[in-house]
Amino acid sequence: MDQRRKRVIICGAAGRDFHVFNTCFRGEGSFEVVAFTATQIPNISERKYPSELAGELYPDGVPIFEEAQLGKLIQELHPDQVILAYSDVPHVGVMHLASEVLAAGPDFRLVGPQNSQLKSSKPVVAITATRTGCGKSQTTRRVADILSHSLGFSVVVVRHPMPYGDLAAQAVQRFGGLGDLDTNHCTVEEREEYEQHLNKGITVFAGVDYERILRAAELEADFVLWDGGNNDFSFYQPDLSIVVADPHRAGHEVAYHPGESNLRVADVVVINKIDSASPRAVQEVRNNVHALNPEALVVDGASPVFMEG
Repeated sequence: MDQRRKRVIICGAAGRDFHVFNTCFRGEGSFEVVAFTATQIPNISERKYPSELAGELYPDGVPIFEEAQLGKLIQELHPDQVILAYSDVPHVGVMHLASEVLAAGPDFRLVGPQNSQLKSSKPVVAITATRTGCGKSQTTRRVADILSHSLGFSVVVVRHPMPYGDLAAQAVQRFGGLGDLDTNHCTVEEREEYEQHLNKGITVFAGVDYERILRAAELEADFVLWDGGNNDFSFYQPDLSIVVADPHRAGHEVAYHPGESNLRVADVVVINKIDSASPRAVQEVRNNVHALNPEALVVDGASPVFMEG
């Protein structure tokens, strides 16, 4: 019997890829993750997933390469499996990557929620989407406002990762006030996501190790609110799943990974931007929602633009 550790390459974008590693492979002696590849995120390749996060099986960490080098990496590292672990990819793009991998020999895998979602001791409301840019952030802020200010619950927001700096130092980040943005050297993109919550007294968690983040967040709140990134599915098992769809890109809700998966399991679907989209496009999204998830509650949402000052 072959006792050799199965070799794995994880294709990602400094988000779900690290989460899949942490939940499925860290400390798992029957597998060896030999590399990550990276796309979508600047300045992440030619770095390492550090040993402090990777665990004792990886004393030198795990190297990160550009996804463009995947074919060469398969030839040199001889993986048994290649895992796709990032989001907002057209279905045809998923299969082009799968075809490249399969033609080179390894298995091609997707890791689903059953093996990667963490269970919380507190109720989790997850805000995800069918595409990036649908309006998750404003929806998250509205849900946080209802839970905290209207209903009186304590709420923490856990944001999908944006690890642009020192990964080990960013393992667990807590933002309780605006000063924490400076302390953590946050980028403009991070500030854009966090400031409006902080201005309303909502604590935000983010980082890299989302089990440690969850356990810290549970100590401070009645509800955990997952604020998703791109169209990725939640890292936490939701008690209520709210999925935002965009009629300006009607049809994309059934054409992008993993947004279609989000749509299929949604408890609530918000069709956003109906104030600016055509009635025909809104109806197309509504028809697709009904076809894939007829039990979902559908909410129409406007997305007006305001200028401050």
